[in-house]
Amino acid sequence: MNWIKTLGNACFFTMLFMVFINPVYAQEEKPMRIGVVGLVHSHVHWILNRASDGDFEIVGIAEPNQELAQRFLSRYDLPMSLVYPTIEEMLDQTSPQAVTAFNTIRDHLAVVELCAPRGIHVMVEKPLAVNLGDALKMSRLAKKHNIHLLTNYETTWYGSHHLAKQMLKQEQESFGDIRKLVVHDGHPGPKEIGVDPEFLEWLADPYYNGAGALTDFGCYGANLSTWLHHGAMPNQVVAVTQQIKPDIYPNVDDEATIILSYDKSQTIIQASWNWNYNRKDIEIYGQSGFIKCLNGKDMEVMRTNNKVESLEAPMLKAPFHDPFVYFMAVVRGEIIPDPSDLSSLENNLIVMTILQAAITSAKSGEKFDLKDLKQE
Repeated sequence: MNWIKTLGNACFFTMLFMVFINPVYAQEEKPMRIGVVGLVHSHVHWILNRASDGDFEIVGIAEPNQELAQRFLSRYDLPMSLVYPTIEEMLDQTSPQAVTAFNTIRDHLAVVELCAPRGIHVMVEKPLAVNLGDALKMSRLAKKHNIHLLTNYETTWYGSHHLAKQMLKQEQESFGDIRKLVVHDGHPGPKEIGVDPEFLEWLADPYYNGAGALTDFGCYGANLSTWLHHGAMPNQVVAVTQQIKPDIYPNVDDEATIILSYDKSQTIIQASWNWNYNRKDIEIYGQSGFIKCLNGKDMEVMRTNNKVESLEAPMLKAPFHDPFVYFMAVVRGEIIPDPSDLSSLENNLIVMTILQAAITSAKSGEKFDLKDLKQE
């Protein structure tokens, strides 16, 4: 019977090790405490819809608009006791481990200014900031206070994108190096598709959104291009914007085309509130073949044999399948993001550099050389 006693002692000390010496294991025992800042970005439905799943706990929501809060929380059977009028009050009263920001892009900086000194990790909805200056301030705060600062894009969780990158790496002879990316993102327009009025109000305001379709959808292509180019900064940016519907969007562009020039490739980003259907797709052209990601799973592939094949990408596996699971894994130290990763701060500083250059180019009508913009 001594071996049973010995085994029991071993199991006991193993558990002690896992719980007390390995904090990651201990943290997995209970849901992460997450705060939500803002309800005016309609992507907030993503986290509200996940609130009852049990892997995290929404401990507080900072939103001054009580009518909006009541409308959304009643839809998801969440209590109004979660709602606080200010970010400071929510943070002080609930002490979240991490915060997700669904306020205006202009207000992302304020979230990091309040969370970083408290050691609270932050994930903002795309893009990272309203301009490059704010993005750099956010980066400095995150590094100073040693917090994670991630950016969430819907397209980060597309299985087709990850399979495409894997194929480019593993089948180099079939595709060759990337020569051209063409990225299409957008829809018929935020008003046309009926977004929440609080969302539409700031999307069409350049102060809060930075621009119009250029920032709203141009960020997707900049993010994917940076990822597929392994974190490289483009050499030049040129952009053209239009107001095709000035009666609906008098203050911002609703049509934008951005061209990024790299050493041996080019990316064309077509961001629009004028598509006649909703789309988020990318075409990747190599020296010898192409990969087209039509949506999150459907793909078309042509290798050196010139035969076009239809593929269906599998769903991504945890924790890479969901923004909140991924965010929690990063906070717990289970994942260390690569600098070129889609959610990473480094990638998204390059995205903001591209967007800033695109806005400047569209206004001036000239190419923008990125050596004129200084990064940290």
